[in-house]
Amino acid sequence: MAALCLAAGLPRAVRAQPLEALWYTRNGAPSTPAFLAHADRISIVSPQVFAFDSMGAIHGALDAQVVAAARAQRVQLVPLVMNPGFDQALMHRLLTVDAPRRRAIRSLAALCRDLPIDGIQFDVENVHIADKDRFTAFVREAVDSIHRAGCTVSAAVVPRTSDEPGPTPYHKWIYDNWRGVYDYKALADTLDFLSYMTYAQHTGGSPPGPVGGYPWIKASLEYVLSLGVPPHKISLGLPGYSDHWFPTWSAQGGARMTGSDIGYADGLRLLAQHKSTAVWDRVQKTPYAMWENAGVFEHLWLEDARAFAAKLELVTTYKLRGYSVWLLGLEDPKVWRLKHPVVKRAVRSTPPS
Repeated sequence: MAALCLAAGLPRAVRAQPLEALWYTRNGAPSTPAFLAHADRISIVSPQVFAFDSMGAIHGALDAQVVAAARAQRVQLVPLVMNPGFDQALMHRLLTVDAPRRRAIRSLAALCRDLPIDGIQFDVENVHIADKDRFTAFVREAVDSIHRAGCTVSAAVVPRTSDEPGPTPYHKWIYDNWRGVYDYKALADTLDFLSYMTYAQHTGGSPPGPVGGYPWIKASLEYVLSLGVPPHKISLGLPGYSDHWFPTWSAQGGARMTGSDIGYADGLRLLAQHKSTAVWDRVQKTPYAMWENAGVFEHLWLEDARAFAAKLELVTTYKLRGYSVWLLGLEDPKVWRLKHPVVKRAVRSTPPS
């Protein structure tokens, strides 16, 4: 097998190994055309299309083009099931009220029985740390039902570097509401694997910074491994999107800095528009740019193929099962020049209609 490589000047992986390549999608452009073009280089496609309601029912629909291409290219189809809009109150209700909790678990198993899918991945976020044990128990119960229906079960989980909330009110808020709820070891023992979302290090609510800087990704990965989660249960989250920070104003929120997730092509257009050049950050292993717009500075952290390749080295160095990328269609097209073997697993037969 060929070792990981790009065109001259980009990093080379320390060893070649088959990697399970999971890519997240949304229905329509830009994800669907990108999946149709690159399905042969993808192990698992995970459309973000299903969501719970407050009574435990699941709503959503798969893109027929994605289903057909997945079957033709032997790509496992593992849709996400989420709390819509990452609604904290809705998820608290599902975890604490018996009737909707039971219905949610039945709905998950029915999804697997009734649709041509190979698995289900939880994308449950913004759950308060007070519900940590309830969330773990819910996942355990759901896994039993979904496995009996013939599907794999995984979860996308927000990473952290320790069990210390951090020094500021912002750190405590993000720990209590986003990072702290996941019992990684207990979840990994129950689930088939974790997609460890090592991106969104900086968000629209934080100061500008890398989408997922190399030191932070490495520290987050080493922390979860230190808890005893086996490497073969970890799919490392890689950002396919970039972030643009700019000042904004609204009557509701006033003047503030905000960050926006954008595609690589949009990042290049911003650089051209403002006659700016992205500079490689050797520590964060990501290029960034800053320019003045009518006297106020804007920032761009651009996730290009070189940044993708540098972070992908962690997957091979730590012998992880593979990687999970958000979001297909936003990536630098040069990431598809990466030459590494991709795992292709058996897919389920289409359930009867």
